[in-house]
Amino acid sequence: MSTRTLFADFDLVATMDAAGRELKGGYVLVEGNRIVDVGEDPTGIEADETVRGSGKVLLPGLVNTHHHLYQALFRNVPGASEAKLFDWLVFLYERWKGLGEEAMRVASTIACSEMLLSGATTTTDHCYLYPRDGGNILAADIEGAQQAGIRFHPCRGSMSLSKKDGGLPPDSVVQTEDEILSDCQRMIEAYHDPEPLAMLRIALAPCSPFSVTADLMRQSVILAEESGVLLHTHLAETEDEETFCLRTSGLRPVDLMEDLGWLREDVWFAHMVVLNEADIAKLSAAKVGMAHCPSSNMTLGSGIAPVTEMKDTGIKIGIALDGSASNDTSNMIREVRQAMLLQRVKYGADALSAREALRMATVGGAQVLHREDEIGSIEPGKAADLIAFDLNDIAFAGAHADPLAAIVHCAADRVDFAMVNGEWRVRGGQLVDESILDLIPIHNRFSKELTQGQGA
Repeated sequence: MSTRTLFADFDLVATMDAAGRELKGGYVLVEGNRIVDVGEDPTGIEADETVRGSGKVLLPGLVNTHHHLYQALFRNVPGASEAKLFDWLVFLYERWKGLGEEAMRVASTIACSEMLLSGATTTTDHCYLYPRDGGNILAADIEGAQQAGIRFHPCRGSMSLSKKDGGLPPDSVVQTEDEILSDCQRMIEAYHDPEPLAMLRIALAPCSPFSVTADLMRQSVILAEESGVLLHTHLAETEDEETFCLRTSGLRPVDLMEDLGWLREDVWFAHMVVLNEADIAKLSAAKVGMAHCPSSNMTLGSGIAPVTEMKDTGIKIGIALDGSASNDTSNMIREVRQAMLLQRVKYGADALSAREALRMATVGGAQVLHREDEIGSIEPGKAADLIAFDLNDIAFAGAHADPLAAIVHCAADRVDFAMVNGEWRVRGGQLVDESILDLIPIHNRFSKELTQGQGA
């Protein structure tokens, strides 16, 4: 018989459902890995455990729509931390090429655990780095995420254009198209779970227009269609990317994606900073998804994505951390605040509200991953992916007039608890699996070895 957990007496239950219901003193009943009831009066409900929420706000878990988990090993690296994207990539490829399975596994566990502590219960990972002799990097990535206990959408990324072919990466991290497509097929068959409430789903994700061939982009679409998986890549991140695309194809990035057959509803793009009105119209008509990465775009000086102009179009918008080598954190709730503030810098104080940013980070992310029927809101039948913030903290003193907005405006940092698929992952602001903390010195050792070019 499934365990029944009752969440009751919360100051606010922010459901993020279509009606935007916010229940003061509301309750949520979980049975096994599903939400079975949501309401305002829990009188008479029997449960195996009752979690009381005085002074707390209950929300659906946040959804991170773009990351590079291996980059948790490369935070704050001198020589990269003040570089633009292309220079940043060229510098770090020479360090990334030493990545191996064990370092990947540890980085994945650490980064996913940091996300869980900050409210993300689902994450993607754009895993495009496969050094020669590095082993099965994506399998190690998956093992790390599973150890952390997060709902996971790993993307089998790829690079097929090295420096000698006009790309940016060194030969040692580039694969042939046959190697890439064969391994994509193998990873889908080994790991992709299409069942409802699945904890693991694969996507296909050629790295970018400047690191793969046009043929690989087209072949990835065919394989994704045959396999029933989503497609993902970087797009329109910088002016340099636009210049590269114009030089090599005669097309701007969005037009290039159209030419390659990538303007599709089963595609989501990371960044989309350098866009014009025609680009937005095409992306909207195709109903693509977007992973908005504010901190990364700020760190690399890439610009401000026109989210305010896109939020009422057909584009599905989620919020994303991007890799820790550009963001330098994997803190999801901070990224929600960053998204809100950055739009206001460009478009004014009313450009993006706290609630709009939270919706992008919850149901918006679920829509990007085509999982809005399963995650992203607190409704009966959906996954028991729940988080809570404790407002009984000095950071929120004087901010209780609007407890939901306080989480964003007053810079929440860590959840009080996180439940994923009905399993406790964070309680009392701490990881339930404390053994994960033992990986920190191992992670730091790998980081030191890799940043000094010794490999790991």
